[in-house]
Formats: sequence, structure tokens, C-alpha cells
Amino acid sequence: MGRIIWLASYPKSGNTWLRAFLQNYILDEGRPQDINRLTLLSTGESGASLYRPFMAELDATLSAEAAARLRPAVHRAIAGADPQRVFVKTHNANVDHAGTPLVTAGVTDRAIYLVRDPRDVAVSYAHHLGVGHDALIDLMTDDRAVSGDNVHKVTEFVGSWNRHVESWTAHPAWPTMVLRYEDLLADPADGFGDVIRFLGAEPDPPRLARAIRHSAFDVLAAQERERGFVERPGAAALFFRNGRAGQWRDVLSDRQSRAVEHAQAPQMRRFAYL
Repeated sequence: MGRIIWLASYPKSGNTWLRAFLQNYILDEGRPQDINRLTLLSTGESGASLYRPFMAELDATLSAEAAARLRPAVHRAIAGADPQRVFVKTHNANVDHAGTPLVTAGVTDRAIYLVRDPRDVAVSYAHHLGVGHDALIDLMTDDRAVSGDNVHKVTEFVGSWNRHVESWTAHPAWPTMVLRYEDLLADPADGFGDVIRFLGAEPDPPRLARAIRHSAFDVLAAQERERGFVERPGAAALFFRNGRAGQWRDVLSDRQSRAVEHAQAPQMRRFAYL
């Protein structure tokens, strides 16, 4: 049985960018990897199809509690599908639900956690869900917030931004690398080079430069405009919309930015956003 390397983040914090970089670096095929084939080297853990083999009825709808209880079996199956290490994306907070850990320690090797300024998350996530900024700012303060829970994805227990960040970074039970999205934007060679080192290898400079170039935001966005993106929910607007840091200054009102800062202050201070 292999071991899982978690690619974890609160939604809209750069997880897909990280997956694209890793696939471009590892496969190194001399051309950008297709964003619609990122599952070649990584998988999500919330796909409903992963849970159906463990259900009494294949077409049954999973409750949030049932999904939580099945997660350890699903995680073991994901790990067992590869004799080495497997990259698994999750937006779950690293907490328990229905008496079950949402991240299964027994099949975990390590984790890479991406953190992004929650004011920018509020802008990007609101656009992604097609809701107003006030509604999204309220969602980010809700420790019971979930995503998924549909025919394609089981419930992900996201919780508040503050709790999510703390759950993965404050007292990690396994080796955990924390990356600030803004630092990756400012110096991708340094940040992604450290990712390769965290995975146990010394980065090859030309290969690293190619992978960064092939997973650049404009390349990912151009692919989506040309071919669509299978992970974009329903009729939502573009998944790769902006990607820059500090966009909240042009979008959120003073009241809205203060609301985020007040609610998320503990982890914002930890990661130098305040």
C-alpha cells in the first residue's frame, strides 16, 4: 500500500495551480499538461464514485455523516491503488466529523498546505460560487460550512477559514509544508523548488523553470478558454479568472475587508496578512 501526500487548502487558495505544477514537473513532457487530465498524478478524495463501492446501494445518496464514516475506507483504497505515494487534493478541514477523522493518519505520508489572504479568497470564492461578497464573508466565518454534497461530490467539511488554516498548520501530526499563495506568486522558483525538496529530491533548474512556465496562470486560463475545465462547477464562470494577489483592495468595501479581518484575525496574524 502506498501513502497519501495531501494537497490541502481552503477553497480558491491555489490547490489546482499546485497540482498543475507537480504534474508538469514530474512528467516533464516539454509541453503544458492538459488541465483536464490532472488526475494522471493526483486525485480528489470527495468524488462520489469513490464512495459507492462501500455503500449498500450503489445509487443511494450519502448523508454527510455517512460520507465522513466512509472516508477512512476510501482513503485506504486510494492509497492501495498505488504502491508508491499518491497526491490527493482535499478541502476538508483536518478535524473529526461524526466521530471520524476527515484525514486518515494511517495512510498519510505528509501534507502540503496552501494558505491565501482570506480577503482575496472572499473575492475569488464568491465569484466561483456565484454569490455576493457579504454572503461569502459570512460563509467563511461558519465552522459548519460545507461544500459538495451532490451527485458528483460527497460533502466536504470546510468550516471557517480561521479554523481550516489552524487545523492543518498549528499542530501537524505528520510532516507538513505550508506555502503562502502570495509568496509563490512573488517567487515561484523558490517556492516550487522548496516543494520538490520537501518531496525528497533536489530540483533540476531547467526542469523547474519549464514546469513553472507550463503551469503559469495565463497558460492554465488559456487552456480553460479553449477547452473548458472539467472541475468547473456547472455553469459557473471561469475557474481561472484572475489569480493575482491584493485584488480585494479593488473589490471589497472597507466594511467588508474589516469584517474579514475581524473574523479571521488569529490566522491572518500568524501568516502576516495583518
